[in-house]
Amino acid sequence: MKPLNRPGLFKIAALLAMLAVAAGCATNPVSGRSDFVLMSEQREIALGAQNHQQILKQYKVYEHPQLQQYVNEVGQKLAQQSHRNHLEFRFTLLDSPEVNAFALPGGYIYITRGIMAYMNNEEQLAGVLGHEIGHVTARHGVRQQSAQVAAGIIGLIATIASGDKQVAEASNQLGDVLISGYGRNHELEADRLGAEYLARTDYDPEKMLGVVGILKNQEEFELQRAREEGREPRVYHGVFSTHPRNDRRLQEVIRAADKFKNPDARATDPENFLRLMNEVAFGESEEQGIIRENKFYHKAMDFVVAFPQDWRIENQPNQLVAIRADGAAAMIVNTAQLEGGESTAQFLNRKFSNLQKGQSVDGGGYTGIATGKHPLGDGPYRVVTVPHQGYVFVVAGFAKSQRPDQLFVDTATSIRKLKNSEHTLAQAQKIRLLRAKSGDTFALLAKQTDLGRFAEERLRLLNGLYPDGEPANGQLIKIIQ
Repeated sequence: MKPLNRPGLFKIAALLAMLAVAAGCATNPVSGRSDFVLMSEQREIALGAQNHQQILKQYKVYEHPQLQQYVNEVGQKLAQQSHRNHLEFRFTLLDSPEVNAFALPGGYIYITRGIMAYMNNEEQLAGVLGHEIGHVTARHGVRQQSAQVAAGIIGLIATIASGDKQVAEASNQLGDVLISGYGRNHELEADRLGAEYLARTDYDPEKMLGVVGILKNQEEFELQRAREEGREPRVYHGVFSTHPRNDRRLQEVIRAADKFKNPDARATDPENFLRLMNEVAFGESEEQGIIRENKFYHKAMDFVVAFPQDWRIENQPNQLVAIRADGAAAMIVNTAQLEGGESTAQFLNRKFSNLQKGQSVDGGGYTGIATGKHPLGDGPYRVVTVPHQGYVFVVAGFAKSQRPDQLFVDTATSIRKLKNSEHTLAQAQKIRLLRAKSGDTFALLAKQTDLGRFAEERLRLLNGLYPDGEPANGQLIKIIQ
C-alpha cells in the first residue's frame, strides 16, 4: 500500500473540516438525535417554495374547490399533530391520472386525483397524507440531499488521496448504495409517523395497512398491464415490494401507534367520502386529450389522430409520443404557428434547413427528410406537417434502421376534425356512484362502463374488492362512465 503524501493529507483534512463546518449538527425533530444535514430549516422552506412553482408548471391543480378544501382540512388536522406543527403545510390536489402522492421539503404535499380514485373512505386519504407528512417531519428530503452532496465530496477526497479516478468512481458508487439504502427505511419511518399522526387525530392507525393494501393491489395490476402494453409502470412510491399482510416490519411500526389511539374515537362515514368523489374525472384529462385504443381525441382543439395498431401512445404535457412495441420506431407530434401567409412547405423548409425530397401530401400538408440527431439515433428521419384551423401539426417519425416512411405519412394525414359522433369520445370519463342491487356483479356493471380491457378488475380495484370481491346489496359503489 502506497503511503499518502503530506500535501494530500492536508487537502483531505481541509475538506473534512469544511464539510464539518457546513454540516453542523442539526437535531432531528422526530428522533431528537443529531442528523447530518447541509441545510437550515429556513433554506428548506425556501427550497420547497421554489420547487412548488416547478410542480405547478408540470401539473395543473384540479379545479374542484370542495374537494381541494376537503384534502386540505384532513391534511391540516394531521399536520397539527406532527413533530413540526410550526411549519405552514400546504396540501394540493393535482389534476393527474397518476397514482401518486409526494412531498417537498418545507411542508409542500401533493396528492393526485388518480390515487384518490382508489380510496373509499377518509381514513385512507388520511393514511396517504400522514405518510407524506412523515417524510417532511423527519426531513427525509433534506437528509437525502445532504447524503448526495457528501457522496460527491467523498469521491473528491478519494481522488486527491489516491490520484486514481477508479477509486473515486468506487467511492461514488458506495455513496449511491448508502443513499439508495435509505429508501426502505425512510418509507417505513414515514408509515410509522403517519400512523402516529392518524391516531393522534382520532383516526384508526390500522387503516394504514388497509390503504397500503389497496395501493399494493393497484400496483400489481398496473405491473401486469404495463408488461402487456410494453411500457413503464406508473406506481406509487410508498408501496413496498411485499404485500402488507406479509410485511412484518410494516405491521409492527403501524401497530406501535395504538398507544396514541383515542378509545372513544369514531370511524368516519365512508359514504361522505364517496359522495365527494362523485363526478371526479377518471383517467386522462379532457383538457389534455383522451387516448382510446390507437386514437387520440382532443375536444378543445377539435381533432383526432389515428396511430398504428399496437403502438404505445404517451400524452405528454407539450407533445404526443407514440412508440412501436419493439421500441425500434417512434413518432412525436407537436403543434406550431404559421408565420404570415406562409404555406406548409415554406414552414417546413424554414424549420429544417437541410430538408430533402420535399413533396405535398393529402390535406394541404407537406413532407420531407431531415437529417440530424433524433431520439433513436443520428441520421435521416421523416417530418410531415398538416394544417388545422390556423396552425399546423408537425409529425416527426424516427426509426433505428429502415424508416417506415409511409406509416409516418399516413399517421400525419389521419389528423382531422372530430365528427359529431366523436365528441363524446373526446370527453373525460368520470366517477359515478351507484347503489348496488341484489344480483349485481362487476361483470354486469362493467358493461355499463367504457373501460375496455380489464373493466371488471378496475371496478374491483376502485371499490376495494380486488381481486375477486362482489358488491353487497345496498352498497354505494363507484363505476366509471
